[in-house]
Amino acid sequence: MAAIYSLYIINKSGGLIYYKDYGSAGRMDTNDTLRVASLWHSMHAISQQLSPVSGCAGIELLQADTFDLHCFQSLTGTKFFVVSEPGTQQMESLLKFVYELYTDYVLKNPFYEMEMPIRCELFDINLTQAVQKDRVALLAR
Repeated sequence: MAAIYSLYIINKSGGLIYYKDYGSAGRMDTNDTLRVASLWHSMHAISQQLSPVSGCAGIELLQADTFDLHCFQSLTGTKFFVVSEPGTQQMESLLKFVYELYTDYVLKNPFYEMEMPIRCELFDINLTQAVQKDRVALLAR
């Protein structure tokens, strides 16, 4: 079973701009992935407002019985989150690496329009390699 189920990238407005399924047991259709992204964006924003700690960045980890949801928000408001097996470690470093890939291959692409869905072959290739490398590292532990 894969340690990482899926990866989402949400723009600062809450729109899903990238989704990749890595073999989760229950595949979702397009509408379900859009709902998950929208729901997560809303929950993240509400948690920032309701936090008793000033300067709270929102929810970074949501733990459930069957999955963990890890989130990284960039300074521009773009959210990267991964759904993984419960107890999976080092997801924060993976998300930061995904952000680096995003800045290198998507934002520097002269044909990419900000806030639009990501369609970049080099980003896909490097992201797949990063996730596979992460899976191998998790299995070695």
